[in-house]
Amino acid sequence: MKIVVIGGSGLIGFKVVQNLGGQGHEAVAASPKTGVNTLTGEGVAEALDGAAVVVDTSNSPSFEDTAVREFFETSTRNLLAAAATAGVRHYVVLSIVGSDRLPESGYMRAKVAQEKLVAASGLPYTLVHATQFFEFLPGIVDVATDGDTARLAPVLIQPMAADDVASEVTAVALDAPTNGVVEIAGPEQFRLDELGRSVLATRHDSRSVVSDPGARYFGATLTERSLVPDDGARIAATRLDGWRARAAG
Repeated sequence: MKIVVIGGSGLIGFKVVQNLGGQGHEAVAASPKTGVNTLTGEGVAEALDGAAVVVDTSNSPSFEDTAVREFFETSTRNLLAAAATAGVRHYVVLSIVGSDRLPESGYMRAKVAQEKLVAASGLPYTLVHATQFFEFLPGIVDVATDGDTARLAPVLIQPMAADDVASEVTAVALDAPTNGVVEIAGPEQFRLDELGRSVLATRHDSRSVVSDPGARYFGATLTERSLVPDDGARIAATRLDGWRARAAG
């Protein structure tokens, strides 16, 4: 069947397109690089014509509060209108574990707004909430750094490999809509501050990590379980050490 992957040129979207194509589906990568602009609406109706499933893995080019909210709300409205016209039978959105627990973060508020639009659209849907990716852990440390010190909260985090995210999103896209949330996560829990130290050690980075319960995470104060899933999450197989070994090889 025809499955359109919004953000199909990005980290997760590209992998989802490959996975779907490898299983014999007509997987369409829709992004500005392929002439599909969900913010302006350019090429959206044409891309979704005849699609059975839409998978939205797109991300905002700006994380500024107003810009990110405008991106997700405008893009999602454009996509939902085109999906309804096309008769799409399953609308899948990749989102974030804890999106509804971190209202101080403008980015998380924007993701929650996106999810609400999808849930209220009347289309059959599934929201995939993923934990943080291994690939983005160095960036988390960078954002938390001032000078030679990174301040990270000693809270739980359960990251996963991007390949596993893509595999889970692919499986959800091919399954029946849940009209709800599916949580996905890695197999191991860490303390965020300890994981930050591990990231720096692996990269032979001389920066230090200070454990700070009040340290903010992309603008939000964290509680013990802000970044980990609830019971019943789908647990991926790739462990951090195994991912590091593959990445180094």
